[in-house]
Amino acid sequence: MNSQKNTKQDLLRLIPNVDEVLKWLTENVDGENIASADAPRRLVLQAIRDSLEEQRAVILAGEKIAREALSREVIVARCREKLAQMLRPNFRTVINATGVVIHTNLGRSVLPEQTMQTLLRAGSCYSNLEMDLSTGKRGSRYSLVEEILCDLTGAEAGLVVNNNAAAVLLVLDTLAKEKEVIVSRGQLVEIGGSFRIPDVMARSGAKLVEVGATNRTHLKDYEDVINEETSLLLKVHTSNYKIIGFTSEVPLPDLVALGAKHGLPVMEDLGSGCLLDLSAFGLQKEPTVGEVVGSGVDVVTFSGDKLLGGPQAGIIVGKKTIIDTIKKNPLNRALRIDKFTLAGLESILRFYYDEQQALQNVPTLAMLTATKEVLKRRAEKLLRRVRKKIEKKCTASLAKTASKVGGGALPEQDIASWAVSLLPIDRTVAELERNLRLAENPVIGRIENDIFILDMRTIQDREIALLSESLCGLLGENG
Repeated sequence: MNSQKNTKQDLLRLIPNVDEVLKWLTENVDGENIASADAPRRLVLQAIRDSLEEQRAVILAGEKIAREALSREVIVARCREKLAQMLRPNFRTVINATGVVIHTNLGRSVLPEQTMQTLLRAGSCYSNLEMDLSTGKRGSRYSLVEEILCDLTGAEAGLVVNNNAAAVLLVLDTLAKEKEVIVSRGQLVEIGGSFRIPDVMARSGAKLVEVGATNRTHLKDYEDVINEETSLLLKVHTSNYKIIGFTSEVPLPDLVALGAKHGLPVMEDLGSGCLLDLSAFGLQKEPTVGEVVGSGVDVVTFSGDKLLGGPQAGIIVGKKTIIDTIKKNPLNRALRIDKFTLAGLESILRFYYDEQQALQNVPTLAMLTATKEVLKRRAEKLLRRVRKKIEKKCTASLAKTASKVGGGALPEQDIASWAVSLLPIDRTVAELERNLRLAENPVIGRIENDIFILDMRTIQDREIALLSESLCGLLGENG
């Protein structure tokens, strides 16, 4: 015991103090300034303390440690690595190789370069966010995109808030607070993060009235419960799940006619609403916002960052009298969007004036509609870059696979794709997944049948060089 204690004490005495290590870090070693001149002193000191404390804890725990591990060179290297970790931003870009196009965990839709330039100008310059340049007086931020939304959807008016849940909340709070809202039982959806339509409705102060059965709801079910307390008929588009088999639901035009008969507004929450019909590209038919507005519905809500392919936003369009009322709700200010969202959304919406421009320039649409031939060429390009460099540690090959839309849209839709599959030789597939996820340039893929898949649908051409660099750095001879 005494020998062990003495050994611990000897090792603990070898640990230098913070000031000594700080001096080492600010000196040139082999011609290199160890501590970046740009690193805040506070973080440098914290990196030193954390590194020395980790070594102290290892010694006290009785783990075997060589005296060389406490040399100046090793301590400096460890502190430098710790400092680099602390200086690394928490918010980081990753390469999405999962094949899930609208990946909620990875930031949903990617914005085009042209839109990013718009955001750069919006942040680095003053703007007419709330000024009418024609009059020189205060204006409305919503007017910057309202006319475009109306042009593209056929609606009379529009409004944008910070996400679709907020849009639904705002509409319900405005039109149905302390009143009844009728919804089919089969449409009481739960969206990401365990947010449920009944919960959003309860928060708005509206009273939920469920009608029909889970799988079948008829027009008579709605009509039977309408009374003087009814304020709204709500239809929720079930974009994130499907009920199949013995089913029926009330078509939107019939619900609109029922609302008109009883003087009640009708609302549809489209969720991941889209402006283009993508069924021509092999995707399942989804109602477009324009088609829903054309049915005569009074108000429609949908997301800006899903099938639309823009920034996170909740978009509300519909009849002018109703939208004007919603705009006056004090809650609207709490849910309003900032200049970056407005600038980004306007940039994205303008692409939709020309369908081909939208398909080419909006990354979400370009990924969803990319042909198998394009994806195969992309996979072959990556293989040429990496196959020989990583062959001693990993087998890489071309593979057919299937992508997903993501974002709660078209849950049953598989989109044929091509991938590069990786079968590691010197580690498990789980270890490979973790190594790539924790790399300097993180790569997020998926594991299928104990093989790591890099789905090329969600890998952009400009990312191939960076992806190959990550793969070769990890799996090359020196990796």
